[in-house]
Amino acid sequence: MIKIAPSTNPEKEENLIEYVKSLEAAGADYLHCDVMDGKFVEATCLSSQKLLEVSQNSSILLDVHLMVANPIQVFENYLKAKPSIVTVHYESFSNAQNLVYMLQEIKKRKIMVGLSIKPQTKIRDIEPYLPLVDLVLIMSVEPGKSGQTFIDNSLNKIAELKNVCEAREYNIKIEVDGGITLNNVKAVADAGANIVVMGSAVYKAENKAEFLQNVRAKVNG
Repeated sequence: MIKIAPSTNPEKEENLIEYVKSLEAAGADYLHCDVMDGKFVEATCLSSQKLLEVSQNSSILLDVHLMVANPIQVFENYLKAKPSIVTVHYESFSNAQNLVYMLQEIKKRKIMVGLSIKPQTKIRDIEPYLPLVDLVLIMSVEPGKSGQTFIDNSLNKIAELKNVCEAREYNIKIEVDGGITLNNVKAVADAGANIVVMGSAVYKAENKAEFLQNVRAKVNG
């Protein structure tokens, strides 16, 4: 069964708590928390304090996506919100030693360990780190801006990762983020995704509960 993770973007942060409550009531499985520092990507959003407020006002599972230049420096701040998943970007690290350290530090906290890759990064680039992670987040758009169009060759990357995990018997969840709509969500799921992040599509839906039901119906045929 596919899990749906509406994202904090593009809702304005001053409205975020009420928005999250509406997502929770609609039946969202996770809240995908887009954290941006203005360095790794141009935008800046979602402070650790705001995320803590969200966690204090809802019981939705938090899926924290650190789109930041220095995850080692900031990730501790986001642990106060008690996330279920913390995902860092492969591209945020200049060397393997620091990346391994980061993944191990997340694991120590009894949190699902996520590793994300941008559209230009290959699956083979992250293969050495797969034994250390619980989840891989494949970006199907360039990170940093909501409302972009899904990059079609992302389907091949999803399928490739699924095949690698099956061949090596890795129990890794595949999450996909960027440009996912009712029109392509079934293809994304069929390629191997376990979790789909939906930002603009959910945000624009007038009836969010009905929209999430329609997503699940599409995937389940």
